[in-house]
Amino acid sequence: SEPPAALSPMSRGGDMVYIPDDSDFSSFRDQCESLEGWHCRYNKAGVTVWSQGQEESCTVQKIKTRISCKDVPAETLYDVLHDTHYRKKWDSNMIETYDIGRLTVNADVGYYSWKCPSPLKNRDFVTLRSWLPLGNDYMIINYSVKHPKYPPRKDFVRAVSLQTGYLIKANGASACILYYLTQVDPRGSLPKWVVNRVSQFVAPKAMKKIYKAGLKYPEWKHKHNPGYKPWVYPEQNTLPSVSLAELSVQHADSLENIDETGLCEDHLSTSDHEA
Repeated sequence: SEPPAALSPMSRGGDMVYIPDDSDFSSFRDQCESLEGWHCRYNKAGVTVWSQGQEESCTVQKIKTRISCKDVPAETLYDVLHDTHYRKKWDSNMIETYDIGRLTVNADVGYYSWKCPSPLKNRDFVTLRSWLPLGNDYMIINYSVKHPKYPPRKDFVRAVSLQTGYLIKANGASACILYYLTQVDPRGSLPKWVVNRVSQFVAPKAMKKIYKAGLKYPEWKHKHNPGYKPWVYPEQNTLPSVSLAELSVQHADSLENIDETGLCEDHLSTSDHEA
């Protein structure tokens, strides 16, 4: 029998979609900064990866990563993580991303699809995202929702973000520490090698890419609509409004569940080894 589907800590166990409030951001920050209950899986060259959860079931894992970013102010990294146009430049796992609509000045709904390690099927997400600048620190968090105009597609497995987000903490005026925490139900029982590979290769590599993207962003942004930052200036936001009533919580158990445990690991390309 299938294990019960995990509930999103963001959905409060119900079907009503709501916009995260201060207590959700506070709880997210605590999870990022806490070490209790986390198992360190990787710690090299300024990048640490922890996991939480039953390794045997391998269905829903919580993964947390941290990287120290010299020469990148917290504000710059916050811009990088918001800027969907720039994301195409650095996120090589991304197939497509776009904003669907805005809910409030600090919340929107968006679509993201990503390439999974071969031979797994590619995954996609529809998420409600909310953000909060707090002094010198910044947070962006999301969880999966259903939108009637963006149902699951045949060419992707619709995965579920129970809770995913970033905490950027200023470390002086020109450096920061970035935490990334994700709890995703990939809709499928994954082979154990996938979980190992995520913590040993995929997560550290992704964090280093974000850091490099932060170093290059000021020069790129200077040439690409430098004054346009709707995440900072809400009056610039031209997205159509979405009402909360149009959305519902994406429960994992209502989606197709595929079994990929029997798939063997393809030979890793050299790019996957660049941890």
